[in-house]
Amino acid sequence: MKKARLADNLEVTSIGLGSAPLGGLFSAVSDADAEATVAKAWSLGVRFFDTAPLYGFGLAERRLGAFLRQQQRESYVISTKVGRLLRASDSTTVEDDHFKDAPSLRPRFDFSYDGVMRSVEESLERLGLDRVDVLLVHDPDDHYDAAVSGAFRALIRLRGDGTVKAIGSGMNQCEMLTRFAEAVPVDCFLLAGRYTLLDQGALDALFPICTAKNIRILLGGIYNSGILANPHTGAKFNYEDADAALVARALELDQLCRKHGTELKAAALQFGMAHPAVTVAVMGARNASEVADNIAMSERTVPQAFWRELRARNLVDPRAPLPGGA
Repeated sequence: MKKARLADNLEVTSIGLGSAPLGGLFSAVSDADAEATVAKAWSLGVRFFDTAPLYGFGLAERRLGAFLRQQQRESYVISTKVGRLLRASDSTTVEDDHFKDAPSLRPRFDFSYDGVMRSVEESLERLGLDRVDVLLVHDPDDHYDAAVSGAFRALIRLRGDGTVKAIGSGMNQCEMLTRFAEAVPVDCFLLAGRYTLLDQGALDALFPICTAKNIRILLGGIYNSGILANPHTGAKFNYEDADAALVARALELDQLCRKHGTELKAAALQFGMAHPAVTVAVMGARNASEVADNIAMSERTVPQAFWRELRARNLVDPRAPLPGGA
């Protein structure tokens, strides 16, 4: 599989496995399916794995670690996230509804220096590993000041002493990542859902500053929570039910793909990877067949005529680079 540099001392595969589905995002996943999913990704050459305490409230980290502990440590790259500590709680949150059959622990925001250090220790315990390669500040949407003064201060120390090789943030928005790019010496960002066939908001400010500062992008949410994998009424967009206008746009894109004899998933994935700021496509999967399909979509032929018509019909931002220079 093609590889690229995420940092000066860190090489990754261009396709990574995202583990939110392994934590039961939207529907439960069995231990056997989780193991088969990671094993299939490995067999197809994937060597970058992304996880977080939030995903299944620790379940995804445990499942991912169970497989990776069996591999040579230098043969893969793993990222996890900080900003949420898992603690016993009786409360119910929106996040609880997203993850099915998760443990009774619940996430609590903590972007303090000490909270981040505890988060790293607890993640390593769940993973069963002695280190991770990449640490990302996770969803600090309402906690910018704490993230800069606490979380990033901890991450900069951990990178400085060699505990991790790269640091950054993972979010579902562009605006705060742009602020972090201006204020913090980061290596990478995981951007979820904001550079897709339906949303090119990253082109306004985030991608230009990342390109200028050589900040690499890990691109998640490429199918926008599912609507670009299977557009239909009731499909998910940004983790919620998509409105009618978004469903209509996704169906129009799907029809254009069918006209040119290709698949919407292939077009969505290859569109995201065509931007020079993007280093890794982080693709979630809940079973082995979904992993195989994601890899196949990265290799599927998407005709240049499709990209030309996509451009001609103004279905994407004119600033967006297209595969093959269409």
